[in-house]
Amino acid sequence: MFARTDDKITTAQTTVIVSSYMLGTGVLTLPRTLTESVKTPDGWISIIVGGLIMMLAGICIVKLCQQFPGKTIYQFGKEIVGSWIGSCLIMVMIIYFVTTSALQIRVMSEVIMLYLLEGTSQWAIIMSFMWIGLYLITGGIKPIARLFEIILPITVIVFIICLSLSSKLFDIDNLRPVLGEGIFPVIRGLKSTILAFTGYEIMFILTAVMQYPKKGVKAVIIGTAIPLVLYVFALIIAVGAMSIDGVVRSTWPTLDLMRSFEITGLLFERFEFFLLVIWIMQIFATFTITYYAASMGLAQLFKKKIKPIIYGLLPIIFVVALLPKNMNEVFDFDDFVGNSSIYLFGLLPVLLLLIAKIFKKGGVK
Repeated sequence: MFARTDDKITTAQTTVIVSSYMLGTGVLTLPRTLTESVKTPDGWISIIVGGLIMMLAGICIVKLCQQFPGKTIYQFGKEIVGSWIGSCLIMVMIIYFVTTSALQIRVMSEVIMLYLLEGTSQWAIIMSFMWIGLYLITGGIKPIARLFEIILPITVIVFIICLSLSSKLFDIDNLRPVLGEGIFPVIRGLKSTILAFTGYEIMFILTAVMQYPKKGVKAVIIGTAIPLVLYVFALIIAVGAMSIDGVVRSTWPTLDLMRSFEITGLLFERFEFFLLVIWIMQIFATFTITYYAASMGLAQLFKKKIKPIIYGLLPIIFVVALLPKNMNEVFDFDDFVGNSSIYLFGLLPVLLLLIAKIFKKGGVK
C-alpha cells in the first residue's frame, strides 16, 4: 500500500547510498567551514574524530531498526513512545527531509548559475532537476540505489584524480605544525565535521528495505569511511595548496583550487568542470533520496499510497528551495538544518534505543 513490497536493496547498495548522501555539499564546503572553526591546519584530525562519532550514531540507528524488522522509523516510532509523541517526532523528521531536499536543490542551482549557466533563471534550473528526480523516485528505492551505484565510483575516481593533479601547488609547510595550539582547535572543529557527516539517518529507512538487515552495521561503517577518507584528502590538499587564509576566503575552496592551475599539453587543461559535474551528480543523488524519504514518511504516517504524495511534495520543495534570498541565507539555512540533525538523529536514536530495550519494544528482544 505504501511502497512496492519487492523493493529490497543489497548491502553494497545501502553502503553507496549512505556514502553519497554524506558527500553532498560537503565535498565543496567542508574545507572552508572546518578551517574557519579550527583556524589551524589540524582540521583533518577533526574529520577523523567526527567521522568515528558519526559511525557510532549510525550504528545506534541500525541497532534500533533491527529491533523492528521490516519497519521504518515512521512505522515503529509510535510503538516506542506512543501515538501522539510518535506522530510529532515523525512529522519533525519528515520536515527535516523536505528541507534537506530543498536545500540540496537550491545549493546546486546556485553553483550551476555561478559556474555553468550564468544568467539562467534559478527556478528553471531547480524545476528541471526536480522533474528528473520525480521521475526517478516514482520507481521506488531500487532505481535510486542503482543510480547511486553508478554515481559513487565515478565520483571517487574523478575526485581523487582532480585533487591529485593539484599536488604541484601543495606545500607541506601549510599543514604544520600539527597540534601547534593543542587539542582545543580540533574540538572546535567537531561541529562542522559532524554536520558534514549527516546522512547516516537514512538508515532509519534503508534498514527496513535491506535484503540482509543484519549487515546494516557493516553498511554504515563502510558508508561512513568512504566520505571520511575523501574529506581528509580534500582538506589536506586544499589547505596544503591554498593555505588557511586562502581556504577561509573562498566560498567553494575545492572548486577554486581546481581553477587555480592548468596542465598544458593535455586534451583538457582545466579540471574544475569535471569536479563540478560529479558534484552536481552527488547533490542530485542526495536530493532524490531525501525527497523519497519524506514521501515515504507521509505515506506511512497517513497510510496512503506513496505516488500521489510524491507529486504533492514537489511544489512544496520548490517553494522551500526559493525561500532564501541570497547565499548568506542559504548557508544560514544549511546551519539550521544541520544543527537540527544533531539533536534529531544524534541524541534521539540513543534515547529511543534505550526505551525499546528497557520496555522490551519490538520483535527482537
